[in-house]
Amino acid sequence: MRVSYDMEFLFRASPTILYRFLTDPACLIRWFCDGVDKEGDVFSFTWEGEMEVADLVDDIEEERLRFRWQESDEGEYFEFRMYKSDVTDETVMEITDFCDDDEVEDQKELWASQMEALRKETGG
Repeated sequence: MRVSYDMEFLFRASPTILYRFLTDPACLIRWFCDGVDKEGDVFSFTWEGEMEVADLVDDIEEERLRFRWQESDEGEYFEFRMYKSDVTDETVMEITDFCDDDEVEDQKELWASQMEALRKETGG
């Protein structure tokens, strides 16, 4: 069975910088994938020679990005939401994704390592 899960990460980088690292192919290859081609709202990501294609289905600049894998089940997506914390002045990045119910912990570990790479690229 497929399930959704959410994660939250804190960054010192602004939503503006994070947004660029989520949408600019030159920035995406620094933390997310081995390669990416972007044509309009279609992103073709490559990992270890394997390509997966995602459509950008929602884009609110510096606030939210929602992608849908072309091969995914109806209603599934992965989403990044960003906002500044009034309390800490850090940027909060929330991620929603879907996976098989027995893969949630592995997927969370994968996102955690990717967010660590993103944190290093954005200076915190």
